Amino acid sequence: MEKPLLQSGISFEKMKIPEISGFSNSNSINSIGKEKINSLKNSINEIQKLIEEREMLSENFLSEGDEIKLEINNFLIENDKTPKDLTQAGLSQKDFLLEKNSLRNKKIEISELQLNEKINCWKDVALLKKEMRQNERELTEKQSRLEEINDLMNGEMKGGFE
Repeated sequence: MEKPLLQSGISFEKMKIPEISGFSNSNSINSIGKEKINSLKNSINEIQKLIEEREMLSENFLSEGDEIKLEINNFLIENDKTPKDLTQAGLSQKDFLLEKNSLRNKKIEISELQLNEKINCWKDVALLKKEMRQNERELTEKQSRLEEINDLMNGEMKGGFE
């Protein structure tokens, strides 16, 4: 025999389960997590572009440095004058040797700058890749959570609340 649960005499078995409004289908739940997922995907794409741009910038810097060093070498070869040619040009051998050494020092400075650029590029790319891995990890977690929620919601909607 059923016992009345409330003073009004309604038994527990005859009570209705309230319906949750606003979640008529699983698409509503999907939209909640999709914004964060799309944001993470955009962030990952932006980081990939930044990596490519940083590597291109470094390549351009290195190739321009190589061009300048080649021009210095060519200039030194073209102007490798004999002492007779120097006196005709109005330069002393000492001045000419100072200029040659100055150009060689410029080549060394350019090489040092190129080496520093390689190191800085590697550091920048490493930091960007670290950030990208963190975003990819977070994206994977968000996607798996969304799938779990979808599975739960689909199971509950099909089977009902029993």
